Amino acid sequence: MNHFRKFSVISLLVSFVMLAGMVNSAFAAEGDAKHKLVIQVSSDDAAMQTVALNNAVNLQKMYGLDNVTIEVVAYGPGLGMLTTKSAEADRVKSLAMQNITFSACGNTMANIEKKTGKKPQLLEGVGTVQAGVARIMELQEQGYAYLRP
Repeated sequence: MNHFRKFSVISLLVSFVMLAGMVNSAFAAEGDAKHKLVIQVSSDDAAMQTVALNNAVNLQKMYGLDNVTIEVVAYGPGLGMLTTKSAEADRVKSLAMQNITFSACGNTMANIEKKTGKKPQLLEGVGTVQAGVARIMELQEQGYAYLRP
């Protein structure tokens, strides 16, 4: 009888530890679940670029900085938004410091350099990717939602 009680207590403890681990894993998975969004900017239309940045800011306000991951990918005529000549330059630099990733298309930059002889000057905090369209595709494959304002 004494062995039976020890076995029951041990079984109960093992069950409790396993259950606690499952609950902890469920909360960890839920806590890691972030909203992820990639925003395409491929137009030089100033109003559209403003809307793209507004969308990013509004999502951060809604979900909180730690609960949403946002990457803005600019290519073609939209690349200008990420350069020092952009009307949105100050805003882009500020948002880059607030957990919004900005990626400039390397192909577009190379084409501009080929045409003008000068590489576009990107804003501080802006990164480059080989191809903007490929970056958008890769992010979608990683579960990012896609937005083109």
